[in-house]
Amino acid sequence: MKYKVTPTQHERLMRDDDFIVSKTDLKGRITYCNRIFVEFSGFTEHELLGAQHNIVRHPAMPRGVFKYLWDTIDAKKECFAYVKNMSKDGSFYWVFANITPDLDAQGNTLGYFSVRRKAQPKAIAVVTDVYKAMLAEEERAGPKDACDASLALLGSVLKQKGVSYEQLVLSL
Repeated sequence: MKYKVTPTQHERLMRDDDFIVSKTDLKGRITYCNRIFVEFSGFTEHELLGAQHNIVRHPAMPRGVFKYLWDTIDAKKECFAYVKNMSKDGSFYWVFANITPDLDAQGNTLGYFSVRRKAQPKAIAVVTDVYKAMLAEEERAGPKDACDASLALLGSVLKQKGVSYEQLVLSL
């Protein structure tokens, strides 16, 4: 089911001891969500289960970040990322996400786990500037080339800083 949500400027702040937990299948459909996810998303558990995880995607998030995330977990590696999510009412909340593939005994990916915690204001300030530049690059490049252009810009920012994306986000 698709929901048409209009973003607002209202920020919801996670508490220090909050952990948002979800599990998805291989296609990114939610198969488990904890009560904190339900609380911050504003959706009911029934609305979340079976929905694409991007149900909480905020339009201020560059597509390139999600391409990086999917490329990383598809390679059976864990991924760390700062993500701005949008609640059903249009408010937003920042998270520091850890996404890991769920592997069977033979190493086949069954789905994905994600655990998100409160993002620190210092980190939000850094990634907001990077994400704004990535979004501008996506807009400039157009839909067909948006992800590649966005990731190229991110790569140049990381090269200037002399770090990988993971090193950057883990250092904030």
